[in-house]
Amino acid sequence: MNAVPGTPAPGTPAAFAALLRAREPLVGYWCVLDSPVSTERIARLGYDYVALDAQHGLIEYAGVLASLTAIDTKGSTAVGLVRVEANDPMPIGKALDAGAAGVIVPLIDNAQDAADAVAAVRYPPLGNRSYGPMRSGLRIGPNPADAHRETVVLAMIETAEGLANVEEICATDGLDGVYVGPSDLRIALGGATSTDPAVAAEFEAALVRVRTAAAAAGIAAGIHNPDGTAAAKRIAEGFTFATVACDLVHLEQVAAGHLQAARAKGEAR
Repeated sequence: MNAVPGTPAPGTPAAFAALLRAREPLVGYWCVLDSPVSTERIARLGYDYVALDAQHGLIEYAGVLASLTAIDTKGSTAVGLVRVEANDPMPIGKALDAGAAGVIVPLIDNAQDAADAVAAVRYPPLGNRSYGPMRSGLRIGPNPADAHRETVVLAMIETAEGLANVEEICATDGLDGVYVGPSDLRIALGGATSTDPAVAAEFEAALVRVRTAAAAAGIAAGIHNPDGTAAAKRIAEGFTFATVACDLVHLEQVAAGHLQAARAKGEAR
């Protein structure tokens, strides 16, 4: 995490929010497993954030709470973000009350969707978040002004409609950034699968449009990636934050690699 003069200590929600809004390069990791012990270890590796997937991941609310607590333990360099299950005040508020430093809101199709997401994150008069910072008051807030300063809201661009309206979405007052969901976006662009190379040109053009719109609006632009090499490539292209994904897939890949090495001589089993 790069230092910005005047920001709080690295690894705090206030510092993360300041760096994200300054469009400093940030790297995170994505967790889909309800495994606070492994999430805690990942949070100590040097990532700027660890995102918990409450939409497609295998994590219920109790797991989100336990994992956010694990991310915040001694030695962590990261803050916890949550991809909520829907653009709805209830899951957004619960994730924030549990101590998330920010939310990633899926399926944002237009500026009104983005404004609704922002409103769910901000207390009145800036929004409609209900006051009840059960855990977040220990780390973020508890005053509304502190929560507004230290909590971020990110809108996912992953549909054809969202891409068509990306400039208006990025211009939404109070939105801190946009986040590309590459699998859904590639399918939305006509891909037969989430990695279909037949729409590679259209997909890359869409990424240029997203990061250009974000830069013009002065907000952060992020993207999901399968590995660190891809994340580095996207940051070099102009994305300001990139996520490496994910614990379940990487566990399987490493286990398969060890199995292959153990059977290198090709013995049949």
